Amino acid sequence: MDQIAAFTSDHPVGTALICAFALIILVLGYFVLRAAYRVLADLFRRFAAPRPAEDILTIVAATIATGVSAQGMWRFSGDVLGFDGPLRLLLFAFIEVAVITSAVRARRNMRENYSAGIDGIAVWVFTCLSAVLSSMDARSVAEALFRLAAPLVAAWLWERGMAIERHRITGRARINWRITPERVMVRIGLAEAGDRTASEVDAHRRLTRVALAAKRARALRAAGASDRKIRAALTKLDRAMDQAVEYTGLAVDSARQQALLSQIGALYNTSALIDLSPPVPWAPEEENKNQQTAQAGHPSHPALLAAAGLAGATVPAGPGTPAGAALLDDDDDEDLEMVEPAPPVDTAQRAALMRAARQYWDREIERRFVPRAADIAHEIGIPLATAREYRALWKLEPKAHALLETVYNEHGIIDTGTFPAITTLESVLTVNGSAAPALTAQH
Repeated sequence: MDQIAAFTSDHPVGTALICAFALIILVLGYFVLRAAYRVLADLFRRFAAPRPAEDILTIVAATIATGVSAQGMWRFSGDVLGFDGPLRLLLFAFIEVAVITSAVRARRNMRENYSAGIDGIAVWVFTCLSAVLSSMDARSVAEALFRLAAPLVAAWLWERGMAIERHRITGRARINWRITPERVMVRIGLAEAGDRTASEVDAHRRLTRVALAAKRARALRAAGASDRKIRAALTKLDRAMDQAVEYTGLAVDSARQQALLSQIGALYNTSALIDLSPPVPWAPEEENKNQQTAQAGHPSHPALLAAAGLAGATVPAGPGTPAGAALLDDDDDEDLEMVEPAPPVDTAQRAALMRAARQYWDREIERRFVPRAADIAHEIGIPLATAREYRALWKLEPKAHALLETVYNEHGIIDTGTFPAITTLESVLTVNGSAAPALTAQH
């Protein structure tokens, strides 16, 4: 302080000039800093503010990795190539400049054509070239690995930034991988592809077991297998049915009863699929119109209804209609009645009603009658809808189906209810192809 005071007293004019010059420098520095702040703020608003945080971090990390690569090329140009002075300063980073140029071109191509194109490949080629050249001047293995990793990290961050922007522009990913953790879990059975609950999946599995066991037993009986195999198949069917009733509520759940009937109908009528005549999508429009006109009287193909298991569907019987398809009718006029909702009953009461309905059904079948759903409902005192479900399942059995098929073949009578018995000497083929007693009816 004494020296400053002495200088001020000895040189007052110089001190005044120095103070004025310092004030000017401070003012200029203030304006320069304010201009720089405005430029940086404008750049931030234009480029950084609209971008998400991950894009900014990607650019920063890629810039640092590119700097590390450039430092390796600086050493390589001096130690290996012998560049020095301005020549070294001008030529050491030509590969990094080529990488940045290719990256900018690839981004523009992606925005215009949704693909990086050849410039995207050039980014990786130049990056690998820079990594290899930088690592060749390394003094140790660790330094070589580090110089190899730095450019590759920069290229990877650029690639991920491109992928994020591509997804943002197009709204879709670049590819859909065929092998993903979700697909692997579904494939090995550890995950569910749909949004079903555990109880729904278990119920569907148990109902499917019942339907497959019924199909197996039916096939063995149709093929004339030994009694031992048939008894084993029936035992398996009975076990699957017991488990389905116990764990899925099959005895009281009408929706699952209908699902079981649909599965059984589809499995029993698989061979009917070969008789389908679906429209040809690439056929001329006039031909499709003619085909639709020809099938106007048959809106539902019999084989399709049989394959779907629609036991109560009405199919007009024509000259080319199979007998099994014509027997799909359940009741005649009763189908048009209003179905009242079933009153709530407990499991024991419903099981008792089902046993009573079964006893009535067996008794009438032995008398050569096929009861209607209305007869079952009136006799047992159950809702008509429940009687129709029972009848749709029971009429597929050999004896009942033999009665219905015989009446249709001999008299052209479609299944509409109860038929009186007649006497015949010919045996009747049941639905599964095996011979049954002469169960016929007269009109």
